[in-house]
Amino acid sequence: RYCFVFALGYLTVCQITRVYIFDYGQYSADFSGPMMIITQKITSLAFEIHDGMFRKTEDLTPSQRCLAVRRMPSLLEYLSYNCNFMGILAGPLCSYKDYITFIEGRSYQLQQSEANGKEDTKYEQTDPSPNIAVAQKLLICGLSLLFHMTITKTLPVEYNIDDNFRATASWPVRFFYLYVSLMAARPKYYFAWTLADAINNAAGFGFRGYDKNGVTHWDLISNLRIQQIEFSTSFKMFLDNWNIQTALWLKRVCYERATFSPTIQTFILSAIWHGVYPGYYLTFLTGVLMTLAARAIRNNIRHYFVESPAVKLCYDIITWMATQVAISYTVVPFVLLSVKPSFTFYSSCYFCLHIASILVLLVFPLKRTQKGSKKHESVQPVWSRKLEEEENLLQKNSYSTTNNSFSQKQEITCRYQALKQ
Repeated sequence: RYCFVFALGYLTVCQITRVYIFDYGQYSADFSGPMMIITQKITSLAFEIHDGMFRKTEDLTPSQRCLAVRRMPSLLEYLSYNCNFMGILAGPLCSYKDYITFIEGRSYQLQQSEANGKEDTKYEQTDPSPNIAVAQKLLICGLSLLFHMTITKTLPVEYNIDDNFRATASWPVRFFYLYVSLMAARPKYYFAWTLADAINNAAGFGFRGYDKNGVTHWDLISNLRIQQIEFSTSFKMFLDNWNIQTALWLKRVCYERATFSPTIQTFILSAIWHGVYPGYYLTFLTGVLMTLAARAIRNNIRHYFVESPAVKLCYDIITWMATQVAISYTVVPFVLLSVKPSFTFYSSCYFCLHIASILVLLVFPLKRTQKGSKKHESVQPVWSRKLEEEENLLQKNSYSTTNNSFSQKQEITCRYQALKQ
């Protein structure tokens, strides 16, 4: 906890100085990005060491047991993990165990169990090639950059608070522009995170294993899933696929360890980590309302619409539209940054989704999170639908080192199950 408070406090001081001291008009020395990544690494490793060396195993959640570090890293290992060239500028965050597994050069095999219980090794490749994965991600980077340089500039988010637009445009037009302008603002994040992922893959890091057909997967530390983001049918689904590694960090250092109101504490921590602009806090405080309201609606009415495929399709279309509008409404202050334009936007909408979220929470009962009710279970966000579909594959696959150590196979499989959660 001391490490967490110190690192986060130092990051906050750096962000304050960047915004209010080192911003020289046309030139701004933005060094906060690497500092944010290093803060994640320092704090996550501190908790992992604490879990592995100073807590009882039975007191840990499944994911904490899998990620626990039971030997103090050397100075070289510590500095290598925090300052390696692959992730020093834009990350993404990775667990210490995954990084050390990569540095030690362990190979992976696909094990398939035969009917007699024996394992048949069908595929083995010491150094799987990342070329195809890197090429695909560089193509996504190019398309995202092209979209950002052409379309994004024609759809500025600031136009949502233009006096003439607010006075003349109808509500459907305003909400449609709100959606397309915020959608157009996302490709710059797609570009940066996908490029960072490709850099790690090009260095050989990010290999998650083989599927049953021997196809390689290079998404161990991927930070986003674009298709799931653009077609999200719930607020939670969007968050689960956006800035994935940061969401995992928030879950591991805050959500799982919070003694009360884990959702609120997690959103507040996310705002502090992002910086000192007031817009960040307005976005994440609004996000708390949206998340709780969406959870209440899902828990109380969704089961009425899932039995019939036709009804389920209609439900998905409606929830997709509602989710995209809610996300766009929530993140406007994140883009505008300042208090005045943010409140100008919200007041022009009469704080409609804020009021609607509060009414939903008053009408629908919200199930309390049963954290800590069982020693071997933890309430965690369910990650992507894709990873849910791969549960059976993870049960069949076993990742091992070259000496086929059973304990290492069990540990790595456990880590990927924790990542799925």
